[in-house]
Amino acid sequence: MSAPPGGERGCTRILFVCLGNICRSPLAEALFLNLLERRGLRCGYMAASAGTGNWHVGDPADSRMRATARRHGLELRGRAQQVSPQDFDRFDLMLAMDRANLSQLGRMARDDSDRARIRLLREYDPKAGSEMDVPDPYFGGADGFERVYEMVARACEHLLRELEGE
Repeated sequence: MSAPPGGERGCTRILFVCLGNICRSPLAEALFLNLLERRGLRCGYMAASAGTGNWHVGDPADSRMRATARRHGLELRGRAQQVSPQDFDRFDLMLAMDRANLSQLGRMARDDSDRARIRLLREYDPKAGSEMDVPDPYFGGADGFERVYEMVARACEHLLRELEGE
């Protein structure tokens, strides 16, 4: 899989997308930004997150996901926002957490250029096998949040490796 072209001034802009932007996508955003900081690559990338639905707009990340992130040294500070068709102009790569989000993004895409920007996050997870969805932990227990953390962390690490040509 080839990496997307960089945006203006060589900055690659990535949007992580889930359903409500309170569990999976804010975690992916924080993990990816943390990887960039640790590797001194922050100026080459921009990352954000959004949800396909609007019912959590303005809310902080789910408290259980914030607790899971904190156990791993991350803070989820953002507020939920909804993805819009204009995001195709702002981002080089839009990474959906599951096939339902991927489908919704596909319906929002205005043309083939927009559709080429959309992928599943787990395409970058070497352990994904045929299960390409990051499951939504919202209605489950604490173990689901930890499992999602592991999947997203692994996928973000391999995403960055690919973007960096490693």
